[in-house]
Amino acid sequence: MAAMPINRLGGRKRRDDLWTYFQYNSSERKTECIVLGDDGKCGHKLGGKNTTNLKRHLKAHHADIFSKIPVTRTPIQKSGCPNNDGAQTSIETAFAAGSKYKSNSVEQHVKEQALALWIGRTGLPACTVEDEDFIHMMETFDKRMTIPKRTKINNLVDKIYDDEKLKYKERLARARKIAIGLDIWTKKGLTASFLAISACFFCTVVNKAQHILLRLVQIAHPHTAECIKHCIDRCIEDWGIPQHKILTVITDNGSNMIAAFKSNEPDEPTSSYSEDESIETSDPEDSEVAVRERQRFGAIDMSRTPCVVHTLQLVVNMIQKDTSVNRLLSKVRGLVKLFRKSSVATERLLQMCQLTLIKDCPTRWSSTYQMISRLLQIKDSVVQVADGMSWDYLLSSEWHKLSALRDLLIPFAEHTQLLQSDTQSLSLVVPAILDLQGHLSEFPHAQGSSFKDLASLAIKMKANMDKRFSCFLDHTDSKFSPLAAAACFLDPTVAPEALLENDDEQIEALLRRSEDYLAQLVPPVVREEEAEDEEPAEGEESKEEQPHNKRPRFRFLSKPSRPSKSTISKPCVKEEIKKFKEQLSQPTNQETALEFWAAQGDYVYPSLKPIALDLLAMPASQAFAERVFSITGDLSRGRRNRARVILERSAFLKLNRGQ
Repeated sequence: MAAMPINRLGGRKRRDDLWTYFQYNSSERKTECIVLGDDGKCGHKLGGKNTTNLKRHLKAHHADIFSKIPVTRTPIQKSGCPNNDGAQTSIETAFAAGSKYKSNSVEQHVKEQALALWIGRTGLPACTVEDEDFIHMMETFDKRMTIPKRTKINNLVDKIYDDEKLKYKERLARARKIAIGLDIWTKKGLTASFLAISACFFCTVVNKAQHILLRLVQIAHPHTAECIKHCIDRCIEDWGIPQHKILTVITDNGSNMIAAFKSNEPDEPTSSYSEDESIETSDPEDSEVAVRERQRFGAIDMSRTPCVVHTLQLVVNMIQKDTSVNRLLSKVRGLVKLFRKSSVATERLLQMCQLTLIKDCPTRWSSTYQMISRLLQIKDSVVQVADGMSWDYLLSSEWHKLSALRDLLIPFAEHTQLLQSDTQSLSLVVPAILDLQGHLSEFPHAQGSSFKDLASLAIKMKANMDKRFSCFLDHTDSKFSPLAAAACFLDPTVAPEALLENDDEQIEALLRRSEDYLAQLVPPVVREEEAEDEEPAEGEESKEEQPHNKRPRFRFLSKPSRPSKSTISKPCVKEEIKKFKEQLSQPTNQETALEFWAAQGDYVYPSLKPIALDLLAMPASQAFAERVFSITGDLSRGRRNRARVILERSAFLKLNRGQ
């Protein structure tokens, strides 16, 4: 019977590279070698068809052929896969090389949302997702994800932005009191200016203080008070914030900011609503609607609170106006400039102390103190390097005077760092001012006769502080506001030391004014009383069912003598304040003021607790609005063509993250 080729229906596929030299005889069940040599066909027969036996035969009798045959073949090579590296595919790789996520799957949606949020916060153009290198990078991370196109990314970013705005709009609607922060920033070259508006409040949804960005808009020159007021009125109207909820507006001490929130005179309207009022007076009903709208959206007066940190820096800047101190600072800046311009000196300084000198900046808070502090910190290294470079440096007396100047500025730098927080710093204003006043009063005595010019400077700074901060401490001042004192009183961590244990008459008067202010903040309560006649008799019309045209001729004489069903009264806040003062005499276990009030049950201080949470959440400065421009980066610097379009959206998503 003739030999037959192998025909296997199952099992492993035969190795063609081996069976080229063999032939299987099914009748004999033997495999014959058909390699041709000098003497003809080899003809050697092997039992069965085992591949290993075939390779052994070739190795023993046909070494030249055996050397051309690989030792083994992988499953990838058997199946004809183009991957010939000899490695078997792992389970993870097999799953990753599977089909794409479905367009409506959770995995695809989550990844698209994350990608859209990244585009929205960074302000990058949506066409980034269509870049080849970006697509390659994303496919390296997850091959199953389908990279969306720019149109879908734009739609997703807009949806995220709208959803976030709606979320914070609902939180603002539930807030009891809100503090507004403002700041204007101008690009170098004066080519563009931006106004940032923020809102700080105690969020009853998450039970914590929140500070969010409301609007970042480009404004035109000049930055007049009318322009600022118009922007904030429009912002408050868009966000639906009632005027009675706005506790105060925190701004810097610029003349335009001060004028924007002055009391409106009858002959000098400051908002667009004043012009509309004269037009709508023809219809009484429309006039009432206009008044309600103005009261709702805050187009009428809003009280202004000066930024405490900006005001502190105005006091600190008095050192620049003192002749002797300015001469010393000029010499210090010259030394710092020498080091910062010399790579050799900087490298030597780094090798000695791993630190470099800091240059002060007029637009950075406490920068002069930081320059002085760093110079004194590495004084020995600076002197050694300056000697090696043959540079002049400070005399011994100047080093001592610089050290005394640092001691003068230390408390200002510490309180600036504390008061520039985004939330929960309003209650620290009064203690900080009192502490700085005490520091300036003691500084001349501590220095003695060593540096009379610094002692005289401290006295001038003390007088300047008394004048600038009279709106917080002097209850007889025309611009006095009890807001900071009331927040201080409600803070159990600072109230005993700052207000209750202080025997000064001015502080005692300040405490009384803060208590009266808290009583005024409590809203009236409508209490229902039992009516004498609960329901009208059968067949008798109630007052609500009477026709409107049946009105008495003498309305005031026809009023019923019996008491009305509802009376408006105020809770006894004075008793709660008295109870709170008694509790302040005992030590508290909570570290922060908000933790203290959160631990109090609603029944303990039903009227005082909501006010305390609102006031303690407020900031002392508008530093949050000022930091917007450093966080937005290139978008507010005009280095991207579409910055005007995506600036506010990007800043909103970036600033309000994690709130």
